[in-house]
Amino acid sequence: MAEERWFCLWGWGRRCPGRPGLPGPGPGPVTLLHLLLLLASVAADITDGNSEHLKREHSLIKPYQGVGSSSMPLWDFQGSTMLTSQYVRLTPDERSKEGSIWNHQPCFLKDWEMHVHFKVHGTGKKNLHGDGIALWYTRDRLVPGPVFGSKDNFHGLAIFLDTYPNDETTERVFPYISVMVNNGSLSYDHSKDGRWTELAGCTADFRNRDHDTFLAVRYSRGRLTVMTDLEDKNEWKNCIDITGVRLPTGYYFGASAGTGDLSDNHDIISIKLFQLMVEHTPDEENIDWTKIEPGVNFLKSPKDNVDDPTGNFRSGPLTGWRVFLLLLCALLGIIVCAVVGAVVFQKRQERNKRFY
Repeated sequence: MAEERWFCLWGWGRRCPGRPGLPGPGPGPVTLLHLLLLLASVAADITDGNSEHLKREHSLIKPYQGVGSSSMPLWDFQGSTMLTSQYVRLTPDERSKEGSIWNHQPCFLKDWEMHVHFKVHGTGKKNLHGDGIALWYTRDRLVPGPVFGSKDNFHGLAIFLDTYPNDETTERVFPYISVMVNNGSLSYDHSKDGRWTELAGCTADFRNRDHDTFLAVRYSRGRLTVMTDLEDKNEWKNCIDITGVRLPTGYYFGASAGTGDLSDNHDIISIKLFQLMVEHTPDEENIDWTKIEPGVNFLKSPKDNVDDPTGNFRSGPLTGWRVFLLLLCALLGIIVCAVVGAVVFQKRQERNKRFY
């Protein structure tokens, strides 16, 4: 009898339990003939953008031998970062620690998807732990700083996995995931948990889980999507979806973490980067993608962000005072239109009397 193997197609939806971090419709036993047919279908899917290629030069996968060495110079690390056989620990559960790990190779993919298998855990109880992890795609690498162990006023993309609310007046529920795009002109405000520069965010309960936790980041044709799998259901859950994002090629992927008076273990188990097979127009192909300035085409300024318990600022439902303001504006508009209409009608009546 032919040997049965597990096989998983890649794509948004269910993750394949046999391949942590890779989404797919789920594994199933197949014969060698079925495997060949499935491989043929994957090869066909690659041309229409529904499949991904693992890029090992931008991926961090166990075993970690050779990380940062001259024999396999793919990743460098600094600060409190410690490598073990099972994880890369950016910070231990100790105060005032900072650590980071950075890919040695710049990424020249225009469309990509990154899957991160991570773990945040510690002995601290509710609101007595911090600070969190940051995932980076930036121009500069290995530069320590105050933003989760990395530099402020960066160029590129940051995804913050924040575990501690510094702003005591916030209505957000932590842990909290947020996104920031910076051209070097913006500073991350820790006292407000980055609210003024945040593009979008969501609440995500990823700390002290007794099962694996995953994050997926997809960037394609100006659309940035962040998904989570935190419930041990092998399913991606939507967190952030933004369009109009501009990111250049030639930047570096990295991860960093920091602790202050409060602390946690911040572990990275794997980072897997996939190339998305997406067709671009001739005009897009002629663009020098390394010269693009990081930015976003807003419908509103990120400074307009206000706390919403749902954690969704860009597409949340109209509730509470938002509904009141909308109704008030509508009522005022109706009154103004009625007054203007009455005045115009009266003027016409007076003008018509002069002709009789």
